[in-house]
Amino acid sequence: MNPSVSAPPTPAGLEAIHSSCRKLYADQPNPLQVTALLKYWLQGPDPLDYISMYANPGDVSQGIPAHWHYISFGLSDLHGDGRVHDISGPDGPSGFGFELTFRLKREESDTSPPTWPAELMQGLARYVFQTFNILCPGDHASWHVPLDNGESRLQHMLMTDDPQMPPVVSQCGRTQFVQIVGICLEELRAAQQWNGPGILDLLKKHTVSGGPWLVTDMRRGESIFELDPSFQQAVDDGLQQDGSDLTGVSGFCSWEDVDGVIGMENPTVDPQFTLLTQVTPSGLPAIPEASLRRGSRFSQDIHDSTSNGTDLSTPDTNYEATTELIRTRTLDYVHLKFTIEAGALLPLVFKGRLRHGRHFTFKSPADDLAITFVCDGIAGSFADQSHPYAAHGPWLQVFISEDFMSVITEDMSDLNNPEELKLPREYSWKGQKLRITIIPEE
Repeated sequence: MNPSVSAPPTPAGLEAIHSSCRKLYADQPNPLQVTALLKYWLQGPDPLDYISMYANPGDVSQGIPAHWHYISFGLSDLHGDGRVHDISGPDGPSGFGFELTFRLKREESDTSPPTWPAELMQGLARYVFQTFNILCPGDHASWHVPLDNGESRLQHMLMTDDPQMPPVVSQCGRTQFVQIVGICLEELRAAQQWNGPGILDLLKKHTVSGGPWLVTDMRRGESIFELDPSFQQAVDDGLQQDGSDLTGVSGFCSWEDVDGVIGMENPTVDPQFTLLTQVTPSGLPAIPEASLRRGSRFSQDIHDSTSNGTDLSTPDTNYEATTELIRTRTLDYVHLKFTIEAGALLPLVFKGRLRHGRHFTFKSPADDLAITFVCDGIAGSFADQSHPYAAHGPWLQVFISEDFMSVITEDMSDLNNPEELKLPREYSWKGQKLRITIIPEE
């Protein structure tokens, strides 16, 4: 090697993350890494260039156990040359604007970090690259298999801000660090019914459920509601007072009118995958969906915008551009279909959203079809008391009156225990000219 030839400089986006890691882990300049063998820009399957793994001592005095700290490289723009992400400059987000992190409790027998979290992070990254939906603090992800593919009760995730990794800014843009937190089914449902940040705050109250830094312990056998029964009352009180801030999901659904099927009559669902994800705060979804990974069903929520979920007048621009010339038409009778993963959220739609004057949208991952439930007071809705069912292209709005809300909430209460439901399950209200069918995932 010619000593007069210097090595090329580290790309700005990559150096910004490296610099942040070096400040936090000055004693670990060369951490273990899981590296994509074939880079994504060379048609490789894994979007993350690599995941660095650090040994974090924690702080026993604060209830923070020793743990492994995983940090991804690739969701943000590492190179700044357009090979993966559009070039945005320092004033915008770097790539998708975030990287993933994960904190896994270190077992006494551990001599090196387990690599399964890297596979988990690659799966989430594939979802982001395929759908262009970012993950934000407070979002939840339903995985439906143990995160480590073992026998753990932790089969789902919440997202939070990494407590030790502040956002970094480079000439490639701004990057924040979103930490994955392992949760169980009861905690996932509470996050869906109420909100993610509230559940994160409860998880921090016990060391075993995460502590101040939300360290995931895959051996945790109790939910926060078993650790402290008073937490259930806190969730119930929060839901009663605040309602749910889950604006909508993307999940398999369809609708039809008297003229025939508009959406999927029999939705084809990957037997190993179902997707539920965020919609725009305005309530109009615009999500190009794609499968994520084996053995998983995915969901992600988003919090209400400043409209507090009461405004449908500003739909996503991409959707608006494709539908602005489509005539809105009213329907006399509608039949809605949901798979059980999406349909299980219907009680939440009525109790946590409509009763608080907020809309809720289901968006089909297979096409542009969407179903939005609305009530009185939703600005911009085109369904109302006189015309409860109205369609704008593939987007259907269903108006639920205050009187009917109590009836439909009671009639569909068995969806509060979806695992006990015999499918398909049909609900019908002749006076309302409405039929809803819940079908299996497969």
